[in-house]
Amino acid sequence: MALLVQKFGGTSIGTTERIEAVAQKIKLSKESGNDLVVVVSAMSGETNRLMSLAGELTDDPSRRELDVLLSTGEQVTIALLCMALEAISCDSKSYTGGQVGIQTDAVHSKARIVGIDTHRIQKDLGLGRVVVVAGFQGVDDQSNITTLGRGGSDTTAVALAAALKADECQIYTDVDGVYTTDPRVVDDARRMEKVTFEEMIEMASLGSKVLQIRAVEFAGKYNVPLRVLSSFKDGPGTLITVDGGDEMEQVAVSGVAFNRDEAKLTIVGVPDIPGVASKILRPVSDQNIEVDMIVQNVGLDKKTDFTFTVNRGDYKRTKSVLDEVCKKLGAEKAIGDSNIAKVSIVGVGMRSHAGVATKMFEVLSDEGINIQMISTSEIKISVVIDEKYVELAVRTLHSAFDLNAEVA
Repeated sequence: MALLVQKFGGTSIGTTERIEAVAQKIKLSKESGNDLVVVVSAMSGETNRLMSLAGELTDDPSRRELDVLLSTGEQVTIALLCMALEAISCDSKSYTGGQVGIQTDAVHSKARIVGIDTHRIQKDLGLGRVVVVAGFQGVDDQSNITTLGRGGSDTTAVALAAALKADECQIYTDVDGVYTTDPRVVDDARRMEKVTFEEMIEMASLGSKVLQIRAVEFAGKYNVPLRVLSSFKDGPGTLITVDGGDEMEQVAVSGVAFNRDEAKLTIVGVPDIPGVASKILRPVSDQNIEVDMIVQNVGLDKKTDFTFTVNRGDYKRTKSVLDEVCKKLGAEKAIGDSNIAKVSIVGVGMRSHAGVATKMFEVLSDEGINIQMISTSEIKISVVIDEKYVELAVRTLHSAFDLNAEVA
């Protein structure tokens, strides 16, 4: 008998018919002798619908009230799934994040899990029930509902697997594993049998939608066996593991990731004085806005242009912060561009292969794609480009680094 945590995303439970299909899959796993904790997202499109409702009332809703609103999406799904399970004589019980004991910090819309009380879950598992938990949410120490940010159901599932010492955490989605890039953009993208935690963290942070970065970090930290599977067809999926095997060393690039949810901001003509970077970024950080890529250029006039990227959803707030920073620092102006995207190549083999960056830049140049910013680490290279060239860049890089389906 194994203890499994299974997570089903919005596309897997997007209709009542799909919920019934998921219930059958769960019942089969239960009848095979497994103890099951099931984590679900909201139905496909539901979070966007709720966000749209809020947007009809205000351009800047309270983060606390937005969490109360958005958490209802998963509450609907856990109830419907348990109803479907009951209809096929599979004993189950649903819990919201707060009911099941998921404690978070008090940062609304981007909360982090600080602890999980597994008492209720263990009791229900002992009674032979399937425990169905609402992903994406928890409560802070004042019992306020909090949400974990987009994709937070993955984090919920892995955190529960870690707390319960589950044998495996299985992430069911609309694809049958982790691919060398998004197969909706590149037809011959290849499913990978294994990916290292290190590579998966990079790919998740760089725009891969298969898993959320915090989920992979949790899995790596607590050594939770993590597998990506399809809700719609059988198969081995992709195993995310500590060691990708010796064959990984033979490949310089394992995948191409991209992210359209990016915006670029620049403060022009900032006096080049010690500590200027912190004076620019501290007010941004104080608003709980995460900064990604950073470039600073110092001119001969002893002034600097300071450029960085943020999530596109934080663009307006960041621009407002920078307008105030400009006044305080005596900078010329703050400008921005929300029509950019980030394209990245990832691979542990980069550590032992020279010329990867040069090849990437030459390939993009040959296609007439201008690079606006560059960021590198040991196993990844990211560039910011005009958003309209994203798919061309991804397809070209995927081909240039021989990542197509014919590769063994």
